[in-house]
Amino acid sequence: MATEMPKAYEARDVEQRIYEYWLREGVCDSEPDPAKEPFCIVIPPPNVTGVLHMGHALDNAIQDLLVRWRRMLGYGALWLPGTDHAGIATQNVTERLLADEGLTRHDLGREEFVKRVWEVKNRHHGHIVQQLKRLGGSMDWRRERFTLDAQCARAVREAFVTLYERGLIYRGAYMINWCPRCATGLSDLEVEHADHAGKLWYIRYPQADGGPGLVVATTRPETMLGDTAVAVHPGDTRYQALIGKTLRLPLMEREIPVVADEAVDPEFGTGAVKVTPAHDPNDLDIASRHSLPSVVVIAEDGTMTAETRQYAGLDRYECRRQVVADLEAQGLLERIEDHAHSVGHCQRCDTVVEPLVSTQWFLRMAPLAEKGLAVVRSGGVRFVPERWAKVYTDWLENIRDWPISRQLWWGHPIPVWYCDACENMVCSREDPSACPGCGGPLRPDPDVLDTWFSSALWPFSTLGWPEQTPELDYWYPTSVLVTGYDIIFFWVARMIMMGMELVGEKPFHEVFIHGLVRDEKGRKISKSLGNNIDPIELIEKYGADALRFALIQLITHGQDLTYHEDRLVGARNFCNKLWNASRFVIMNLAERAPEGLPTDLSLADRWILSRQASVFAETNAALRRYDLARAAELLYEYVWTEFCDWYVELSKTDLYGDDPVRAQKARGLLEKLLSGILRSLHPFMPFITEEIWQRLYPGKGPVALQSYPVAAEDQLDPQAESAMAMVVEVTNTIRSLRMSVSLPPQQRITVAVRGPADDLAALRELEPGVRALARLSEIEYLAPDGIAPAKALTATALGVEVFLPLEGMIDPAAELGRLEKRLTELAGLCEKARSKLANEKFVANARPEVVQGERDRLREYETEQARMEEQMRLFRGML
Repeated sequence: MATEMPKAYEARDVEQRIYEYWLREGVCDSEPDPAKEPFCIVIPPPNVTGVLHMGHALDNAIQDLLVRWRRMLGYGALWLPGTDHAGIATQNVTERLLADEGLTRHDLGREEFVKRVWEVKNRHHGHIVQQLKRLGGSMDWRRERFTLDAQCARAVREAFVTLYERGLIYRGAYMINWCPRCATGLSDLEVEHADHAGKLWYIRYPQADGGPGLVVATTRPETMLGDTAVAVHPGDTRYQALIGKTLRLPLMEREIPVVADEAVDPEFGTGAVKVTPAHDPNDLDIASRHSLPSVVVIAEDGTMTAETRQYAGLDRYECRRQVVADLEAQGLLERIEDHAHSVGHCQRCDTVVEPLVSTQWFLRMAPLAEKGLAVVRSGGVRFVPERWAKVYTDWLENIRDWPISRQLWWGHPIPVWYCDACENMVCSREDPSACPGCGGPLRPDPDVLDTWFSSALWPFSTLGWPEQTPELDYWYPTSVLVTGYDIIFFWVARMIMMGMELVGEKPFHEVFIHGLVRDEKGRKISKSLGNNIDPIELIEKYGADALRFALIQLITHGQDLTYHEDRLVGARNFCNKLWNASRFVIMNLAERAPEGLPTDLSLADRWILSRQASVFAETNAALRRYDLARAAELLYEYVWTEFCDWYVELSKTDLYGDDPVRAQKARGLLEKLLSGILRSLHPFMPFITEEIWQRLYPGKGPVALQSYPVAAEDQLDPQAESAMAMVVEVTNTIRSLRMSVSLPPQQRITVAVRGPADDLAALRELEPGVRALARLSEIEYLAPDGIAPAKALTATALGVEVFLPLEGMIDPAAELGRLEKRLTELAGLCEKARSKLANEKFVANARPEVVQGERDRLREYETEQARMEEQMRLFRGML
């Protein structure tokens, strides 16, 4: 027996209770089952540095939709949850907390500091898990992983040692990006470039023999202290006489040569450039070609080294100010120009990075990229939308070796040890007790691995690799990766390469790329802009289902999403519509109808069954091609308009009529239709559909474990759909005619219809419902050659003429006055639109959709004008 439902749906009273029910029922749990086709998604693990944002809400709504859908289709579906230790970010958060106590990590020491980071991690992790549950995520929490847990740590060490043994990991001194604030090296991907309104300083370097020398232009005068040459282009006629000569380095009084190098751009500045090998990658290349020495003048903390003598210990920017002042005092500063140029910043703390030569661990990327390119080009990994595959391949074709070591205390330790006695280096899967060469003590490498190294192993480390576990055997490769386009390089590419290299198999079959969530002005949502949106606050206000459904509706293929709260209002209204319709159905199910379909189906019955079958077929097809917004829209339109606004209303004539057989049939069909609706909507709106399902079928088990509806082809009935489309159009036409003369809703009226016999027969069959929906007292059916009523408004609906007699129903004079006023307004609107469209500048410069919108509006105004002029002729004849 169905249970009584409250009048209104209150999400906050339902969601926690329902989620706990799913956990008790094991809805989210999955085990390898050879009888089922596997389906697996591994969550892009959120960083344990804070709360989830709207991007996480979108990402997880998509994943949960896909997992719930496949689970209901009978797949062995696993959504594997987890979080990322986020090396630099989490260490920075902890250091900021320590700073509030007046401490640094060095005050605590490495062991105590790492304990503090674990405390931060545990606090944030619990909050993230609760947020994912609030969103309704159907993860298998028994399988949750953390990138620093024991299982992942073993996988990381196995990966490092294997790659080292294959000659793909090496250690060397190379120029890298260095963050003075985070005190660690960074990969190119961790550096964000932004244009700065900087300066170009022109500095004279005199010849060592007393000649005038030449002038160089630089954006970084503080690094001149480390110059070891000045370079010019070999074809630059201005400097031929100086090539091979020596100059006096200002302020340092050191002699440096003038060299000729093809890399110099004669058009930049004066065509002569300073060469600072220790602090610029291009200068380092020039130095290697000309055997120039390298002088380090900026230390890892961003201060000047002892090599800079009087400037030693100054911050790099304070040194810049002092150097410029000293050059000016010596008359060597020729001029200063404004110069905008790109500057690299640390992605995590926004500090300007320094190019520094540093000894780091690197991963050779060319061999891995070759495999990563091959699997995508062959179609083994498919990107949706396809255009993102080109972004992926373009990057891999130009990839550089990846510096994988970080000078942090929080992260996976590099599994390498050094013997100071015999200079032996040991790379091992297990911690060695002593040097295998001399038996002496070993010291561990102090660095940790880049966070993205462990994240690159995520699809297989979470399933038990390097062990060949039943989970790895069943679910790997995983089915689809869902992520934003902003981490294709950071994560997607690296997972593909690592999967191919270490497991010999791609990590997933498909990659579904979605856009980023932006605010109403198109700006990226961020704390710095003050436009950050907390999804939990929106859940409190609108409910998780409304948030999820609104986000799914916004998805366009790989484009950014523009968030607007109106979308959530609309999605919440849809929840209310579903609740009210379900409440109506359940209230009328005091008696259950027999199983199966009755044989005496009406036109409306055959129509709604056909429409539901069609919608289910289109929805499944849309989901298979990842057109999620289309799938949501199909269900929205079907449930709101066809089921709620039409079929439920039409069914009332049978439910409340005198024929108990027809009432029983109506109850049976409503129950069947509602069952399909709840199951079809469940992956999109899990909480409300589960709550209604439990009231519709108490004790039957979760809707989450029911079968997802597919098309019942025997119920497809194009003829019924065509006939019903005509009935709907006629009814809407009657409503429009009523509104055009402002007849009050409660006033019952008579209309006449004239058209093909089959159409009129369909109208006759559904006449009680049509009369109720259009507020009619009577419908008069005219023969094809029948005389139309006099003094009637007329319109045609799909071949059926509709007549609304007005004699005695309206005040013609009042209606004429109203029409004249509206026609005056329309004349002004038409003139304004025509004037805009006659303006050549507007047509040429406005966006095409804006111009087309103006044309469409003009056409609507003109159509309304013509209709009103026709009505005025009718009303004048009634005076």
